[in-house]
Amino acid sequence: MSRFRDRRHRHDRFFKKAKKEKFASRAIYKLQTIDERFQILKPGLRVLDLGCWPGGWLQYCADKVGPEGRVVGIDRAVLGIALPGHVTAHQGDVLEVESRTLLADLEAFDVVISDMAPDTSGIRHADVARSITLVERALEMADETQQPGAAFVAKIFVGSGFDDVLQRVKQTYRRVKMNKPEASRKESMEQYIVARERK
Repeated sequence: MSRFRDRRHRHDRFFKKAKKEKFASRAIYKLQTIDERFQILKPGLRVLDLGCWPGGWLQYCADKVGPEGRVVGIDRAVLGIALPGHVTAHQGDVLEVESRTLLADLEAFDVVISDMAPDTSGIRHADVARSITLVERALEMADETQQPGAAFVAKIFVGSGFDDVLQRVKQTYRRVKMNKPEASRKESMEQYIVARERK
């Protein structure tokens, strides 16, 4: 694909909409679609956002939970956007950070969300394996920080090992669905696991 075509493809209507509405990224519309369908976020909830850069999901969550809620994010990259007082962003590696560091003064998280994706190599089976590793880490952090009734949303590349991860999620949450929002590019391997009502 030429650079021109690639740029035109990346700058689609969701990119333009995010820029117009002053959101950090087009990915906000993926979470919005999931939330509108499954009712994940509500005022007052405590949310953990894994892989939060560039901040679109943080922005959406901050608005949905309101100032009476809390949103905590972590990413290896430093965010370049202003955040409201009820949002905290940490710089760090999800694979290394301790869950209690992210909890801080909170008792638990009501929702754990992850839009994490690996640094892709173009080798499908390798990229799928790395994606699954990130989802498994997100599930570990949910296990360490959630109470019964909580929800979990995570991006995953579908391929070998996917069924095992999905089974693990189903053992932990009562209601589990897969979703591919319209804002996800058609050629992308990504789908989202949407799990509710932690057992």
